Amino acid sequence: MQANKLNSKLKFFSLIWLAALLLLAGCTQPTPWRQESYVFGTRVDVTIVGASAEQASAAGNRVLREFDRLHRSYHAWQPSELSTLNAAIAGGRTLTVSAELAALLGEAQAIAAVGEHLFDPGIGRLIGLWGFQSDEIQARLPDAAALAQLVTQRPGIAALKLNGQQVSSSNRAVALDFGGYLKGVALDRAAAALRADGIRHALINIGGNIMALGNREGRPGGAAWRVGIQHPRPHTVGGAPLATLELRDGEAIGTSGDYHRYFELDGRRYCHLLDPRTGQPAEGTQSVTILLPPGTEAGVRSDALSKPIFISAGDWQQMAKKLNVAAVLKVDAGGTVMATKVMAARLKIDQADLKLQVVD
Repeated sequence: MQANKLNSKLKFFSLIWLAALLLLAGCTQPTPWRQESYVFGTRVDVTIVGASAEQASAAGNRVLREFDRLHRSYHAWQPSELSTLNAAIAGGRTLTVSAELAALLGEAQAIAAVGEHLFDPGIGRLIGLWGFQSDEIQARLPDAAALAQLVTQRPGIAALKLNGQQVSSSNRAVALDFGGYLKGVALDRAAAALRADGIRHALINIGGNIMALGNREGRPGGAAWRVGIQHPRPHTVGGAPLATLELRDGEAIGTSGDYHRYFELDGRRYCHLLDPRTGQPAEGTQSVTILLPPGTEAGVRSDALSKPIFISAGDWQQMAKKLNVAAVLKVDAGGTVMATKVMAARLKIDQADLKLQVVD
């Protein structure tokens, strides 16, 4: 319960900072439209500028309804199409799924393979065993024997067999959890929907996964959106951000941190980002933020590709290069802040005494 309260405070600080940045933007008329919601287990914020209140409200609320649909359709532990598929896999059955889910599974398989399966939506049983498939995370360790057996079974999304809309797996330990992937899908869907509705200037924030459209002034040549990157230990800096950067049209950032979903036991932090190779929470990293250039999959990539970089710990630079992610900001377990040259050139560091280590 204590961890949950802390998580809520961290989200509050993050949202307050983003709100402050938006207020400082000095957007021109018409008045910015902004709506918050709670989806995907996190706070969602959509801000639209440069459009009438009626147009912004219609487009923004359509996006929020789509977020809710995705959340309900692909929930990992509540009744959904995804949980139905997991039950079929556990029973050794083939299931015909929707065309949408079949496409998502194929995309997730490809992304997982590129990152050496350090990001793997097929380890849902491991996530559940650690207690992270719950709205109320308990400070308890999983049964050691059950964990060892599950790791030996080597569940993973690569074990899925996709034949059109028919899905099966010879490995019954596989269970899908889109927690590290669906927010990115939602970002791309939102950007496409807003553009289709004539919205050219917006900021979409799904729990720290952010995509920008246009600019913050809602007019040609306006100033870029400015967003804050949360410090992984905000209590040490009074809730101030680690850094800020300006997001250009179509760019997206994704952050993976050990402060989003975790519990503490006997002075040790256990986060929800699991290393599929060991079945243990990843160590060696507090947070990773990546910046992705515009593209049809910028949202998906910003969400999914931060995970293998986070889990790679000391080998994060090699993994980032393998994934073709040039802009990375990383805070290691000891609090050392590192950034690639591309990312460092875009950052404004907000901590006066922070020494940023710039790497190739």
